Amino acid sequence: MMFLFPQRVDSKSKPQAKSASNWVLLFLVGLYFSQSPSTIFADDGVLNGIDVLQRDKFKLLADQRVGLITNHTGLNRDGVSTVKLLNDAKNVSLKALFSPEHGFEGKLDVSKIGDTKDQSTGLIVFSLYGATRRPTEKMLDEIDTLVFDIQDIGARFYTYVSTMGEAMTQAAAQGKRFVVLDRPNPINGINVAGPMLDAGEESFVGYHHLPVRHGMTTGELAMMLNKELKLNLNLHVVKCEGWQRNQFWDETSLVWVNPSPNMRCLTQALLYPGIGLIETTNLSVGRGTDTPFEVIGAPWINPRELADALNRQETPGVSYVPIRYTPSSSKYKDEECGGVNIIITNRDQFEPLRVGFEVSTQLQKLYPNDWKGKDAMRLLGNRKTLDAILAGDSAENVKSIAEQGVDQFLKRRESFLLY
Repeated sequence: MMFLFPQRVDSKSKPQAKSASNWVLLFLVGLYFSQSPSTIFADDGVLNGIDVLQRDKFKLLADQRVGLITNHTGLNRDGVSTVKLLNDAKNVSLKALFSPEHGFEGKLDVSKIGDTKDQSTGLIVFSLYGATRRPTEKMLDEIDTLVFDIQDIGARFYTYVSTMGEAMTQAAAQGKRFVVLDRPNPINGINVAGPMLDAGEESFVGYHHLPVRHGMTTGELAMMLNKELKLNLNLHVVKCEGWQRNQFWDETSLVWVNPSPNMRCLTQALLYPGIGLIETTNLSVGRGTDTPFEVIGAPWINPRELADALNRQETPGVSYVPIRYTPSSSKYKDEECGGVNIIITNRDQFEPLRVGFEVSTQLQKLYPNDWKGKDAMRLLGNRKTLDAILAGDSAENVKSIAEQGVDQFLKRRESFLLY
């Protein structure tokens, strides 16, 4: 912003009109900076929960000893980490840090992660994806409030919400307060798709009775978990401001940060609920390539055959290109795979779960002796849907079965929606 200052006036000159104009400008500048922070940020796009907390001078955490569950995605709009903001806040005492799957810096893709130390604060970073997936009683001894600030992507089997649920359970058991700094659902909060998780199939990749694509934010899910799991937790959600449920990430003006090593763009996040669903089978979903979840393949797939079969379905919003590729890591490392590149042609028509069912049913039809579809149960979490796929049903029939229970979920979630 340019600052204008009034000219000096002496008795021999007559710049009164110009001087008066400058005084008006000075008044307007002063008025601008005298506005409340909410007025200043009003037209600045979407605010995450941390931005709102910062704007409100961290009053919610005043005089609290805080434990922060976060990773590299815990940033305000200007890219400053929540760790730094809470550590520098004069009225907050940051006592401990906790990290989820992929670690504090979000770079690890391993099955177990140890505790580390944050060099900027000197605090221990307790791993919640190692010896324990829930904070221990000792870890919370000197903490009054646990704060959660991690970016989710909107799929049931993405584990950051599971970490939140485990931490909420322990906080409730020890009478600790829990604060969620909310963030938008990057693939929007309108579209919901099953299948629902069967009772008894709960796990760290299926934490609660949710559909695969739930259309909720972390704050909304925290409220649901608190009530439906009967935690009786002292829970506070710092809402986002300016986010509308129909918005995708690229409509928020927020900077994209890869939430995990293989989630590198919004397109991959949108594909993930359908393609990630089948990655526990003997199928490469592009890990070890530059485009995870945008490609699928295996050495036993004929790329033209699969692409032709999928394109004949004329599924709205998507097309398939036959490809060959060699993953540098993960499944089929250093082996050439035949497969397809999945192209989203119309985001408004695209349904990730429908595409996941199309791919699954075609794999079962074309390669019944090669594809180990039964291994999809771990993330699918719904026996009827899996049985339909393995029985050779059409994708349309599978989709119809997968929708069972979604209407009831939509009613369940109504009271927890914040936007």
